[in-house]
Amino acid sequence: MSPDEALLVERVVSAHRERGADGAVRSHPAWHDLGAEGRRAAYEETARQRAAERALDPNAQSSTVKAVLARLSR
Repeated sequence: MSPDEALLVERVVSAHRERGADGAVRSHPAWHDLGAEGRRAAYEETARQRAAERALDPNAQSSTVKAVLARLSR
């Protein structure tokens, strides 16, 4: 994987997602610039990071779970 593609993977793995004017969650723009190998790498790294987050959280919640629960409680 090239350094440029590794940077795109790092951006995609982030839990942050932009929202549209209607509040809908948007995919990270870098996702669309990745090829099949990069998307697979992003998926695998995301799974590893979320597992680590769950292991460190007292309620076993990843950042994704926390974001969804916060959104649902509004």
